[in-house]
Amino acid sequence: MIKRALQLVEHDVVDSALRTISFGKQGLNALEMALQNGLGDTFRAVAELIGNIDGRVIVTGVGKSGHIGRKIAASLASTGTPAFFVHSGEANHGDLGMIASGDVVLALSWGGETAELQGIVSFTRRFSIPLIAMTSSPLSTLAREADYVLLLPKEQEACPHGLAPTTSTLMQLALGDALAVAMLEARGFSSSDFRVYHPGGKLGAMLSHVSDLMHTGERVPLVKKGVLMPEAIQELSRKRFGCIGVVDEDGCLCGVITDGDIARHLDLDLRQTLVDDVMTRNPKTVGKETLATAAMAILNKHSIGALLVIDEERRPIGIVHFHDLLRVGVA
Repeated sequence: MIKRALQLVEHDVVDSALRTISFGKQGLNALEMALQNGLGDTFRAVAELIGNIDGRVIVTGVGKSGHIGRKIAASLASTGTPAFFVHSGEANHGDLGMIASGDVVLALSWGGETAELQGIVSFTRRFSIPLIAMTSSPLSTLAREADYVLLLPKEQEACPHGLAPTTSTLMQLALGDALAVAMLEARGFSSSDFRVYHPGGKLGAMLSHVSDLMHTGERVPLVKKGVLMPEAIQELSRKRFGCIGVVDEDGCLCGVITDGDIARHLDLDLRQTLVDDVMTRNPKTVGKETLATAAMAILNKHSIGALLVIDEERRPIGIVHFHDLLRVGVA
């Protein structure tokens, strides 16, 4: 291993970073221009191809292109387009069996002459599996063999020696992300669909709906309009959500009483006071399909601790407390 002492001062490091970013921006600008011209037609054809296959998108590559390929495959798979990554080298030792009729292969190689790709390219030709090349070399072996060529503009690498893939991998990643998002939009992939593929962690929590978290049935604190406050206070104490809904004779929500409402009316004889005289009319509510993040935003904006969940006719069907949202990671 070659180890050398760093001879850089802080501003030199930052200058280097800025140059790298500048080269990256130039590459993305060139990619944008290419999409507005000939690359756009090929990109559209590739999206149509992928949208009509019965199988999966098999992404392959070696080295840095392989790392980018793994990310592209993951992005496609997580947004509704079945996909996975097959390493070009491993494909030559049995992993070709992962590729089946009905699949399409997306091969990444900047120069288009990667030796390890030979096996998988030959396999696609033998079994008439569509091959998409992502490369910068239109005359390369990969480009000549491919059915579709996503031709990347040749831009200067940020590496001062022009060797370490930097600008090139950034363009590969950007075009792969663009393909994943284009397929997402073409399929009408919704936030509900997204949650199916992201059930865990922070993202899963953000995509949860109120219906996934709300308390229902006997847990919902409710009293009827026209009853005296002691009955409401008892219900408030039993359910411990800090609020209670008031419903009319049809079971529709007409108001809410909170701990704060009671404190503000302590000057009254609450034993003889109707809930109608204490409740807050037209309270903040949510529907069961409201995203958990949106519910938390309402709670934060209005400094309240819980929200009643109502149906289309304003009948309470549940309640969600901010502790429920915090418990699953919504903040």
